[in-house]
Amino acid sequence: MNSKDIVVRRMTKGELDMALDWTAPIVSTPMPFDPATGRSIPPIVAAALCIKPRGLLTADQGVKVDALKREWPEFAAMRRLAMRFRGMLKSMSVGKLGVWLKDAQKSGLYTMQRFARSLQRNIDAARNAIAEPWSNGQTEGQINRLKALKRSIVERGQNFSLRACFLCSEHCNRK
Repeated sequence: MNSKDIVVRRMTKGELDMALDWTAPIVSTPMPFDPATGRSIPPIVAAALCIKPRGLLTADQGVKVDALKREWPEFAAMRRLAMRFRGMLKSMSVGKLGVWLKDAQKSGLYTMQRFARSLQRNIDAARNAIAEPWSNGQTEGQINRLKALKRSIVERGQNFSLRACFLCSEHCNRK
């Protein structure tokens, strides 16, 4: 398992998509080189490292983050904003949202500006998402499980009803 796999596996799909979206404008420039290997740092690794806190980075990942920050001032600015946003979510600090939105708008980074505009459009939902401890993670997980089950049924070409599959799975899980 390489460092790219370690970084990506610990992120949720939503976090990775957001990071890739944030780093998209700077990926068109040549990628900085990893001092340890001499190879360029892949964009997906740069995206994952953009939103991973320093305390959770391995030594190798820390070197990569430092190289990215040195070579790309945009990466450094994006990482600062991403870390502040992550901290705001973790600490449930709704009061910091307004300042963060202004800083993101003034950052000069198109994707951060676009993200800030989308939050601003539905500011009440953004404030509630920060302030409330509730998550729809369980619901999303169940929906994904149902979709996977439905796909497997369709792929096999079986004509079982979805209800029959659930009854069977409930019966099998009780044992």
